[in-house]
Amino acid sequence: MDMKRILCTSDLTKASDVALAYALRVADRFGAQVTLLHVQVKGEGEVEAVEAMEAQIARMNGGERVRAMLLTGPFMERIEAESANGYGLIVIGTHGPRGLRQHLFGADILKLVRRLAVPSLVVQETSVVENDLARIVLPVAAHSDLEQLLAMVCRLAKAHGSEVHIYQLMRPNDSPSDELLKNKSDMMFRLKDEGIPYVEVNEPITSFSIGFAEPTIRYAERISAGCIAIMAIASDEYRYIADAEKERLLANDAHIPILCAG
Repeated sequence: MDMKRILCTSDLTKASDVALAYALRVADRFGAQVTLLHVQVKGEGEVEAVEAMEAQIARMNGGERVRAMLLTGPFMERIEAESANGYGLIVIGTHGPRGLRQHLFGADILKLVRRLAVPSLVVQETSVVENDLARIVLPVAAHSDLEQLLAMVCRLAKAHGSEVHIYQLMRPNDSPSDELLKNKSDMMFRLKDEGIPYVEVNEPITSFSIGFAEPTIRYAERISAGCIAIMAIASDEYRYIADAEKERLLANDAHIPILCAG
């Protein structure tokens, strides 16, 4: 992943203003160039769209750090294809529970981040722009391959001087799987090896709940986390509820950005 290039999607609304602000803040840490991408139907006010993107760049003080790109065609397909062109990160602005404006609602935002070639940072139009990512919440999960997510967490943490909170829910009378325990150990070893400060959080569940999203959001809110880092795909554990829980995280009511990989 080359962090010298960052892609930021735009639907020309306030949500993508916030996404561009986030992209620029991350870009400044890495000395990166930002590409602002807008996708629309061919022949549908293309000149006006370019002018709107240029106005957006000026409004967010992007200057020469940002270049505008207009593509036409299916929205998801064009973003997916462009994501494979050498970017290190993609920043996507959403309108909270209503999803993205360009034909993306509800579960579609999850479908999009799963299709991308590189990690994505999903922010809401109500996310705090002055976000220094001082604390990153990294929930423990039982996926077979965490490398892309861990690598991006480490890159962002080093660039921002972040503290990573390795977060595990402790369910009464429930023994963690071997995969879960291995991944937690790997997370701690990786962060220690790279000199990144971390906190091990074992939070007991005090009320009956199968899902993991709500307690994770509330913990991140309590510590004023800059983002929550998750795998976009579902693990074998709790696969039957994973999609709904990930959608809840992406549209969380605390407006916390979500870093997705995998």
